Amino acid sequence: MSTTEEQAAAALKAADPVLLATGARTATAPAPAPDETWQLPGGTAWVYYGEGHQGLVRPVLMADGFNTGPSDLDLSWEHLNRRGFPLLDELRRRRRDVVLVGYDERSASILDNARVATAAIDRALAQRLGGERLVVGGFSMGGLVTRYALAKLEDEGIDHQTAVYFSWDSPHTGAWIPLSLQAFAHYIRKLDSRFSDQINSPAAQQLLWRHLSHWEDKPGPSPLRTDFLDRLQEVGNWPRLPRLLALSNGPGDGSGNGIRPGVEAVVGKGHAVYGTELRTQSEGDDELVAKLRVVTVPTREVRTSGLPDIDGAPGGTLDGFGILADELDKLAPILGFAVENPVRAHCFVPAVSAVAVREPGNHADLYLPIDELAPDESPLDDFVLASRNEEHTLITEELSSWLLDRLP
Repeated sequence: MSTTEEQAAAALKAADPVLLATGARTATAPAPAPDETWQLPGGTAWVYYGEGHQGLVRPVLMADGFNTGPSDLDLSWEHLNRRGFPLLDELRRRRRDVVLVGYDERSASILDNARVATAAIDRALAQRLGGERLVVGGFSMGGLVTRYALAKLEDEGIDHQTAVYFSWDSPHTGAWIPLSLQAFAHYIRKLDSRFSDQINSPAAQQLLWRHLSHWEDKPGPSPLRTDFLDRLQEVGNWPRLPRLLALSNGPGDGSGNGIRPGVEAVVGKGHAVYGTELRTQSEGDDELVAKLRVVTVPTREVRTSGLPDIDGAPGGTLDGFGILADELDKLAPILGFAVENPVRAHCFVPAVSAVAVREPGNHADLYLPIDELAPDESPLDDFVLASRNEEHTLITEELSSWLLDRLP
């Protein structure tokens, strides 16, 4: 049985999109009803008072990360309070008020969503009872959103009254999606554009250390990323007034996650994708990272030069290969999209990026034993690394306890 392009396109568009993000797509239960909901320009904030509070007294603002579509309160609560350590419950038990900051579009420009964070800061200061200074930060992209928002407020001479800024596994020097995955997303664009649209969204281009806008392109920093870094530099790069904290879901001893370079991660077995082969990234020149074939087109190759073995680096991981394989396998019984998936995960936010000590540009920097560095190697006042490689932004007791102990 053969599959036509029309059949493949119809099936792909009718199925769930391939979207690269951590955590479940649906929450196991709804989030508790917030004490307040703030409608902000470009977003929403959900407010939960701390124990014994009847209003906003000790606010902790926490900005959402990257995905496609609007922020989802139920999924945010699931990720931050149910999948690992119950961070939100513990904050409230310690008489801190939680303000979850979400966006109308999570894949919009970081600069646009920084305006949402700024509006939430303004609202928190206006409603705060007493003079307790704020804690402001975010998870993954949310750490960059709030970093820019606070730095821009300072550059404009506005007192944001923030005592602590924190980022949780945020890609300060760049995130990573394997080029084989990016190429496949663009290769199937004419059948279903949603995967490609996510990779080419403004936020993705700003976050990714190396980006492809088309499967035939050479990888490099997107112009949107270059512009974002320039805009950060214009406002001082970092906020200067709060204490700067960062958490990484990767370890500090330089140990990788065990994923080997240049190995098959997704291999087409069904007739519609037979010949497709997505590999982990290898060092060296003219390295094969992907063979691409979908339905009727001939097999194409994608090769790279001068890139490091980043998929196995220390850092927060993402099941990027696994997410794609799972969605294709759903179409396997009738349309021949069956694949094998020897490698599910890859490094998404290298540890050196999460604590801003190096760019992920070569093997030596990626696998750097951060624990051995002098404190002044990072622009941060303090940071912590996990004891092992973990899922990106996994809320663990180890990292949560470190953060909670450093709040004023």
